[in-house]
Amino acid sequence: MLGRLLLLFILLPLVELILLLWLADLTSWQVTVLFVIVTGAVGVWLVRRQGFRTWRRITEEFAAGKLPAEALWDAAMILVAGALLLTPGVLTDLVGLTLLIPPCRRWYRRRIVRWFNAHTTVHYRSSDTSAEPRRAPEIIDSYVVRQEKESG
Repeated sequence: MLGRLLLLFILLPLVELILLLWLADLTSWQVTVLFVIVTGAVGVWLVRRQGFRTWRRITEEFAAGKLPAEALWDAAMILVAGALLLTPGVLTDLVGLTLLIPPCRRWYRRRIVRWFNAHTTVHYRSSDTSAEPRRAPEIIDSYVVRQEKESG
């Protein structure tokens, strides 16, 4: 796991830097900087728009008494999309933009849920193992009395 994280934190920025330098070589450094700024600004705008829409969906499903599992997954992926779009780079921008497209988000969600189902196990255990009925907890009311030291 540590090796994968190191690879992610070393290899991904290196690839991003190479792609940005390649883009600057194809166009100019001004166009590359403008690309980074525009993708960040457009990303923030899209994230806010979709974030508010998803937030509304979550509250509506809660109000209807449903668990908003899909909407919560969408909210998490929109949050990740925002972080990726604010990160300067070509690959992170592409992945961030795909996370903001609902059909792509559904595709990612299916893959992530499938991965979780394959790599995790859920065990259920009842906390009440006795057959006797539950009683209300006993409440004890108390107060503290301060005791003065005796002078000698």
